[in-house]
Amino acid sequence: MRLDVVTIFPEYLDPLDVSLVGKARASGRLDVQVHDLRGWTHDRHNTVDDTPYGGGPGMVMKTGPWGEALDEVLADGYETGARGPVLVVPTPSGRPFTQELAVELSGRPWLIFAPARYEGIDRRVVEEYATRIPVVEVSIGDYVLAGGEAAVLVITEAVARLLPGVLGNAESHRDDSFAPGAMADLLEGPVYTKPPEWRGRGIPGVLLSGHHGRIARWRRDEAFRRTALNRPDLIERCDPAVFDKKDRETLSILGWSPEPGGRFWRRPDGVEE
Repeated sequence: MRLDVVTIFPEYLDPLDVSLVGKARASGRLDVQVHDLRGWTHDRHNTVDDTPYGGGPGMVMKTGPWGEALDEVLADGYETGARGPVLVVPTPSGRPFTQELAVELSGRPWLIFAPARYEGIDRRVVEEYATRIPVVEVSIGDYVLAGGEAAVLVITEAVARLLPGVLGNAESHRDDSFAPGAMADLLEGPVYTKPPEWRGRGIPGVLLSGHHGRIARWRRDEAFRRTALNRPDLIERCDPAVFDKKDRETLSILGWSPEPGGRFWRRPDGVEE
């Protein structure tokens, strides 16, 4: 996979040289190119922003530098054999970034990131490139950052770990929280490792039992507990057909009841039965 990032803060992307992403780059599985947007400015102040039409606070990133930068990045990529570019624009007003979208992007051979600063990029830039290549506007959460570079790091790590050969164990991401089809889209439960006791705290005995069926059941029950506590919306929208008899018993204990249509909802009293 090829990955280009155009930014006014290239140093912000230094973490792409470490951990799994760094290893993917070193092994050649991920070709990352970071470009300084100010390299496509033509004034002595390297200006990339201007005041917004219609008034209002803040500044807007200009069309000129972005247009020249993206044109050159695309041309360079095509010349070196890259194909199938997708422009990814991190923005609070974009499509929520999910594991499903990470999987979708991991199947693309070439991602170009356009992280904005200030009040964002002149809308005409997105409209222009949407006529040439697919454009995905992405939000990593319901909050506002100073710029989109942090979102680039988040998206890149989520995507890169899905690439073949990046994780040591190819099955490691199969049961991730939010992985399509994983544990009925429940959060992962708690995990433990050696030593068996630490500061007076042991580990659940079932994990030492060697009984794989009981261990799997315990892990699923704990996933339900964590999901009910932190992301009850995931249970509410689950297809009830994925729940077996024991799942339903666990949900009842956690204070959930089925609606007439079958989906589960949290009882107002929240009392465990």
